Amino acid sequence: MILHVCTYDRFIPPFIRLVNEEFGKQNHQFWLSGKQKLKQHPIEKADNVFIVHSTIAGQLYAYLKLLLLMHSGKKLILHGLFNPGVIVLLAFCPWLLNKCYWIMWGGDLYQYQNPRPHIKDKLIEGLRKFVIKRMGHLVTYIPGDTTLARKWYGARGEYHECLMYLSNLVNPEILKDAEVPDEPHSALNILVGNSADPNNNHLESLEKLVPYREQNLRIYVPLSYGDRANAEKVIEQGRAWFGDKFIPMTSPVPFNEYLELLESMDIAMFNHKRQQAMGNTITLLGLGKTVYMRHDVTQWSFLMGVGLRLKSVSHFSLELLPKAERTDNVALVCSYFSRSRLVDQLSNLFRS
Repeated sequence: MILHVCTYDRFIPPFIRLVNEEFGKQNHQFWLSGKQKLKQHPIEKADNVFIVHSTIAGQLYAYLKLLLLMHSGKKLILHGLFNPGVIVLLAFCPWLLNKCYWIMWGGDLYQYQNPRPHIKDKLIEGLRKFVIKRMGHLVTYIPGDTTLARKWYGARGEYHECLMYLSNLVNPEILKDAEVPDEPHSALNILVGNSADPNNNHLESLEKLVPYREQNLRIYVPLSYGDRANAEKVIEQGRAWFGDKFIPMTSPVPFNEYLELLESMDIAMFNHKRQQAMGNTITLLGLGKTVYMRHDVTQWSFLMGVGLRLKSVSHFSLELLPKAERTDNVALVCSYFSRSRLVDQLSNLFRS
């Protein structure tokens, strides 16, 4: 039995369905914490899914069950490394770490850069470092993140390349009818960031657009989740600089509507200082859009390394990639970020 220890997020339910369809329920058990998010992204009932309850008794039972499952499981696949209870169990059962596979989400790695001052947080971070250093296996599709795990935490685990989740793929049926235009829209549509998270560096991005504010453009900024205070600050400054050309998106939209929005863009600017917004980036490149991002982040070297063409935020302009390069990006995204590749990689991971 392979045990999946999950911190609940929106891409976990599709992953469970994928694993159950492709590899069988009898071989995989899922242990999920974070029940409060289930209303937004409900999970289908399945015999191999256990959800932690929020009551004290429910928590005690859940972690006792997890301890037993960890010892009986052939492999432990950790979907993110955020849960303090899971970290404590692993730290006090180090003999389990050799069979652990850490699927790196990004935030669980990059929190190294933002240490918290409280004693409890410092203690948990110390235990995380102990755990990560001894973790048997590191799973990501961005090699640079593995390099950082080794540099920051002394990680020694074996690297496994894997696209990890369906959210990192593109559906060729959705992209097949997308046309790569010769020219941008009459009013240039620009997407800035992917959430209200301060890591988007919205104000720095918007400042790069100020020299062009007299031109015919529309600036779309997704702010429907993340830091509410930061969202308000971005909206205030965006309206001051750009007036009606600044369009904050403060309410969640259905996936199909969001995809239509991405398809209507000409340029996307992702000025994150760490690996983030990969699902948006991959989809936009697959739609033939021009993506600007920082050249000193791990996803830049990964995407360029597989042959995709990007533009650097440090040299921002309103210039699009040549149509030939955008067309090549579409073809490469469809072939590389595919369901068949993910299934093959998971098969290798489960067999290794």
